[in-house]
Amino acid sequence: MKYRVWHRTTYTYDEPVTDSLGVGHMTPRSLPWQHVSGDEVTVEPMPADLSHETDYYGNRMTYFQVTQPHTELRVTATADVESLAPTYDPAALAQPWENAAPVGRRDVPTAWQAVDFALQSSKVAHSDGARAYGAGSLVPGRPLADAVTDLMHRIYTDFDYETGATSVTSTVDDVLSKRAGVCQDFAHLTLACLRTHGVAARYVSGYLATTPPPGRERIVGADASHAWVAVWLPGSAGWLAVDPTNDQWVNDRYVTAAWGRDYADVSPLKGVIFSDATKSTLSVEVDVAPLP
Repeated sequence: MKYRVWHRTTYTYDEPVTDSLGVGHMTPRSLPWQHVSGDEVTVEPMPADLSHETDYYGNRMTYFQVTQPHTELRVTATADVESLAPTYDPAALAQPWENAAPVGRRDVPTAWQAVDFALQSSKVAHSDGARAYGAGSLVPGRPLADAVTDLMHRIYTDFDYETGATSVTSTVDDVLSKRAGVCQDFAHLTLACLRTHGVAARYVSGYLATTPPPGRERIVGADASHAWVAVWLPGSAGWLAVDPTNDQWVNDRYVTAAWGRDYADVSPLKGVIFSDATKSTLSVEVDVAPLP
């Protein structure tokens, strides 16, 4: 599938901002299953500094600083993406899930690269509740793909998708208690369930092409950024990508922007402002438009 991805974030303030510094992960990654072209990030007002870097995890990162006074800041990222459905080694999927624990795996030369994703992170604590919930799927000796898919399905079934049920500061235990959340929460919960059992898994941020209801036209800008999880497949070069929000393996309708330990590593846009403003508003518009 081919898509044009358009992501615009707009901040407005009740008093002028004299200095604004930002870091964004809005541009899709180039990957074996994902070809990116025509990518661009624009910032209004014109920034005094704008640069593009590669972070520790290989993500494409944009840094900017706006020094002219402003009451509105607009950051827009665009890219054309050709996406393929990921493929996996059947033998890697069939191995016991315990093999996906990289700590101490000296028999796998690349295991050290996955250790970071098996440890606690700022938004994925090793909760007793998450460990107990994950144990329902991680039965000893169960094939890795079966265990991960079962966990994904249980989260989809047991938890309600509810905007406003959580916030960016919500913890994994908050989500377990409320039995509700959004894609970010379900990704964090999945990670906690796996990592508390030693399994390496990473948080993936990106976009999902949606289909309008029958008889309805696409509403430009009505899509949203999305989050899912990828689980380490030892013995292969792959990571099994699953989406607990939609109860499915990731396919060619997904566009990967960045990955890290959790949302804090790859939030689409974050920064610092210098201002006397006491009120601000945030507006986000996303469009994933199919291309011929």
